[in-house]
Amino acid sequence: MDIVITYVNGQDPEWQRDYERYVSAPIEVKRFRDWGTLRYLMRGIEVNMPFIRKVHLVVARESQVPAWLNRDVVNVVLHKDIIPAECLPTFNSNPIEMHLHRIEGLDEEYLYFNDDIFPIGPCKAEEFFKDGKGIIGLSKHFIAGNMFKKICRNSDRLARQALGMKNACRFLRPQHICAPMLRSQCEEVYEKLKPQILRSLSRVRSAENITQYLFIDYMYLKGKVINKRQEKSHLSVGFVTKGMIERTIANPKRRLVCINDVQMSDTRFKERQEVLIRSLEKRFPNKSRFEL
Repeated sequence: MDIVITYVNGQDPEWQRDYERYVSAPIEVKRFRDWGTLRYLMRGIEVNMPFIRKVHLVVARESQVPAWLNRDVVNVVLHKDIIPAECLPTFNSNPIEMHLHRIEGLDEEYLYFNDDIFPIGPCKAEEFFKDGKGIIGLSKHFIAGNMFKKICRNSDRLARQALGMKNACRFLRPQHICAPMLRSQCEEVYEKLKPQILRSLSRVRSAENITQYLFIDYMYLKGKVINKRQEKSHLSVGFVTKGMIERTIANPKRRLVCINDVQMSDTRFKERQEVLIRSLEKRFPNKSRFEL
């Protein structure tokens, strides 16, 4: 199986100029902040996921590619390689996620990683796919009380539409974890719903968007997803103590950890970034093949 990672560096001046040109609102610092931890995600993959065939890194432009990245090993994918030109540039993860299956040479089975998910302990291939089916937890919700849940509901309804099913009272919401995808199923539902998908795309996040949960929902409703939660730890770095960050990474209780960003002052961010990188460096001290 392959891994697809989406990455953005909000401190990139060229990316910032694009944002200022196309978006009237100020840059959301938390959403686009780079913690400098991508190399440790790569090291975690090498150490704990030896069954991975290829890593694909999806970025907006060449200026977003980290200088340390070994492009002989990592397949760098630019947005323009997979997303229709009329939709670019985009500063919204949803249009990007809707086109990941279009990566050239992508394996049938692949895991979609946000760059805040880390394989901190040993993983097995069968924890993500079994008998040709993806493994991920799904919960059911009645009320779409915020923008994110509205996007989840949109995705659930479209998945049901693609399968000729009626809307349900409750909508599905997959857990926030590395998402197991089947390329053929993504291609299938994309072709069924292409006009609706393209109409939903926007440069910044909107309640009318669809998320990559469309693919998981569609696969689940077709019997191609096993509803079983992937175990993970969760760190909201702005709220936990520095000691908690150190302990979670040094002695993980789960094989995966989500290191989640929150709004915080610049001083607090720098403090948390320092302890996070120090802890990850201790956990993964050796350079991976993904680095120069």
